[in-house]
Amino acid sequence: MLEYDPLACLPSSEELPDSDDTPVDNELQDLIPGLLKAILAMAWADRMDWFFGVDMGIYYHPDLPPIVPDGFLSLGVERFYDENLRPSYVLWEERRVPILALEVVSRKYRGEYSTKKQEYAKLGILYYVVYNPTRRRKARLEVYKLVNNLYQLQNENPVWLPEIGLGIGMERGTYLGIPREWLYWYNQQGERLLTPEEQAKLAQQEAQQAQQRAQLLAERLRSLGVDPDSL
Repeated sequence: MLEYDPLACLPSSEELPDSDDTPVDNELQDLIPGLLKAILAMAWADRMDWFFGVDMGIYYHPDLPPIVPDGFLSLGVERFYDENLRPSYVLWEERRVPILALEVVSRKYRGEYSTKKQEYAKLGILYYVVYNPTRRRKARLEVYKLVNNLYQLQNENPVWLPEIGLGIGMERGTYLGIPREWLYWYNQQGERLLTPEEQAKLAQQEAQQAQQRAQLLAERLRSLGVDPDSL
């Protein structure tokens, strides 16, 4: 009897378009999810069961165009396929719906509070994060959790995401030499995870302190008539 594999009839990620040739509206829509991805790469360096896409298409139907969040996180998937990496995120290949989607609002609305929100809910994406840097009277950061197929606003900053094991929030900082408000990951105690730049600076400071301690110890030994180089 002939066995039927429905996946064999669907296009693969290599066959689907990986770009709609539409540039992002502004630099923040690239930098903000890029920073979140860079922090995860440091915090989860030993984990290979996660993927964070930036401006990448999520294919959910072979005959429809993909949804393209500014950023999204998926757990329980391969971090890397091969050296060519993922051209796109195809649900019938990954078999995992992303757990979080991120939209950074530009001056031109793209349905972040309406159509995209509905689409992400239909897909079953657990957390939907919207950051609007130009807002003045309403909250710039909104984190929604899917409850009974509807998104419910979470009011904290940062918001703890137990299914991810991290929190997400906003505060002022410096990234790539740019001082402004950024989005960051947080631990359960509400402490912000360091950026790669901050990690490198901290490591440099610790090395300098260790060198200073070694010099002080050597000077102390010499004052006692002991040659530290002979030890």
